[in-house]
Amino acid sequence: MTAGGRPVIVGFDAGPSGADALALGRRLRAVLGCRLVVAVVRPAAAAISPARVDAEWVADRHRVATQMLDGARRLLNGVDPDLPVDYRVVASSSAAHGLHDLADEVGAAAIVVGSRTEAPHARLFAGSTAERLLAGSSCPVAVAPSGLRGWPSGGVTRIGVAYIDTAEARAALEFAAGVAARVRAHLHLYTVVADQAEVWPAGVGRDAERAFLNTARDEYQRALDSAVAGLPEGVHATTHLRTGHAVDVLSDLGPDEIDILCCGSRGYGPVRRVMLGGVSSRLVRRARTPLIVVPRA
Repeated sequence: MTAGGRPVIVGFDAGPSGADALALGRRLRAVLGCRLVVAVVRPAAAAISPARVDAEWVADRHRVATQMLDGARRLLNGVDPDLPVDYRVVASSSAAHGLHDLADEVGAAAIVVGSRTEAPHARLFAGSTAERLLAGSSCPVAVAPSGLRGWPSGGVTRIGVAYIDTAEARAALEFAAGVAARVRAHLHLYTVVADQAEVWPAGVGRDAERAFLNTARDEYQRALDSAVAGLPEGVHATTHLRTGHAVDVLSDLGPDEIDILCCGSRGYGPVRRVMLGGVSSRLVRRARTPLIVVPRA
């Protein structure tokens, strides 16, 4: 995978999460070998109607957005004054829609946002942009964990992949393998097997529980081994089969184990599947390392 001329878009908002997004954007720009576009999305004026937006309010929102963009410029100039960056103010009905539209316009390699854990000094839209971006994004969405702005700068040498044998997970693995080939990183494939309490209702015999879980673990390990065997030449990987709740296990992966975590853009299915529930959306709020959610091709 090569990004070529496809840019990395950073959705910037005032406050710490915006600085985290810029930090991750700089890392991905270096990894993917492409340019950086920093964007602030402001509310667009509504069509003329009884509910039309007041023109003075729209002008004020544009002023606030421009000030936010100036803040992003100062932050980047403070750490890398020679970094080539395009700055954009985008008008839209929501931050997520604005970033989606911009990504389609420029053919983005990825969209980067912060994971909001506290309200910024100035908000242009309510709600979680990161979670809304996961619905229908045409390119990978990268979410910076809180505090990333204070981490030591460094390259990407260990890429985690949340993997089960589904189209979504295979798309995440393909993306991760492309990055690994480019920067010579090592892949770590994680499959999380539900524990007994999540798989079987109370009252089912323990022997049946153990037999099912042992069979499941064997099947999942075979799927992991098959995935590794299909990796491009020169891309190396280690497999990890763990037990527990998928969100708990994956969100606990810290920077001592991996530099980024890639996963598919949808949930992983019902009970008795290896990962339970809407894993990617819940990881947005809890992941300790940068998270890249890759859409199914």
